[in-house]
Amino acid sequence: MPDHARSDHPAVQAQLDRLWALSPGADVLGLERITTLLARLGNPQLHLPPVFHVAGTNGKGSTCAFLRAAIEASGQSVHVYSSPHLVRFNERIRIAGRLIDDEALAGVLEEVLAQAEGIGASFFEVTTAAAFLCFARTPAAATIIEVGLGGRLDATNILPPPAVCGIAALGIDHEAFLGRSLTGIAREKAGIAKSGIPLVTMDYATPLRDAIEAVAATAGAPVFARGRDWSSDRTKTGIRYEDRQGRLTLPRPALSGSHQSRNLALAVAMIRHQSAVSVPDQALQAAATRASWPARMQPLRHGPLTARLPDGSRCWLDGAHNPSAATPVARAMARWRSQGPSALVLGMLANKEAGPVLQRLGAMVDLVVTVPVPHHACHAPDALAQQARDLGMDALSADDPAAALSVIAERFGRPAQLLIAGSLYLAGQVLEQNGEAPD
Repeated sequence: MPDHARSDHPAVQAQLDRLWALSPGADVLGLERITTLLARLGNPQLHLPPVFHVAGTNGKGSTCAFLRAAIEASGQSVHVYSSPHLVRFNERIRIAGRLIDDEALAGVLEEVLAQAEGIGASFFEVTTAAAFLCFARTPAAATIIEVGLGGRLDATNILPPPAVCGIAALGIDHEAFLGRSLTGIAREKAGIAKSGIPLVTMDYATPLRDAIEAVAATAGAPVFARGRDWSSDRTKTGIRYEDRQGRLTLPRPALSGSHQSRNLALAVAMIRHQSAVSVPDQALQAAATRASWPARMQPLRHGPLTARLPDGSRCWLDGAHNPSAATPVARAMARWRSQGPSALVLGMLANKEAGPVLQRLGAMVDLVVTVPVPHHACHAPDALAQQARDLGMDALSADDPAAALSVIAERFGRPAQLLIAGSLYLAGQVLEQNGEAPD
């Protein structure tokens, strides 16, 4: 699925136009192109502050957010590379705590693209090279790198040995590249393992655990798995975490959803199983309430979009676009049943299987309203609504999120609980229209 980016800044847009003209614009796995491109740029990946490298199907972005919050709570600065962006391309590159500004972004893209001729580098590979250049040139205590797709052949895997690697929740996604075998996906994610570098993982079903440990053993990476080498349990007030260093009590995460407790614990485990960056326990505890990660069960504020709903309504936003992401979101929605009428606004990319997501999220609400995903190939709203009706749901379609919210307001006529989900690109449109672009 081609990536997409626009900018209101003319110099940035000029470079994005060049990028579209130069690159295939699609996910292209392999390390040959990024290796050549970075070599032309002086191999900036060799000069980064200590790296925390995070893979996973779901939860890797939230884990990165908790890592960043913990390191910053200790008074240290950190670079972050993540994807995709929601509203502005700049969100992908955070330099020493701040999103890259437009002038710097235009400059670094121009510099990378000048060296990318003839390589066929993808959108993501050019962006990765740009991020590495920025990070190599600015001091920071640490660098957090989120894997884009898979792990073994992802452009970020050109990195030299990091301080620590982590793997978040696993599930089926990007089938065209990773297939539908969970064990195969686990092996691809574990491909980020490096000799002698801790690989911190969640607890997985035995076949997945064995697949990861086999890849790690071949790489010479020690594995520290949840349930064996570290543990975490939710309590009434927070999280009880424990590893060989001792027990730690953490507050309940500010990020919504019980799954965020596991992502927080993974971030804590990654920090406690590496020695390159010192982070005291107080900072780990602070990370729980300081972390912010947009479009992950994010409660939307009152704004131009949500103003269309009856007073007293509540609206959440989540990028859930596959079954494993939708499952914990559905659990969070379950408590809505006693709080009045509820609705789901759903828009999904064409390369995602809609049925399993509908089965999980649509079952939690009284009404499903389907919408397109702007600027991307997506499931036609009418067809998606029919799919929901075939599953026994009350469903209809709308032209966009604003129209969907107006339909919901007219249908219910009283305060309602809503979730907008199905694509991070749709989430970006919603945040922009509601005046909540990430900063």
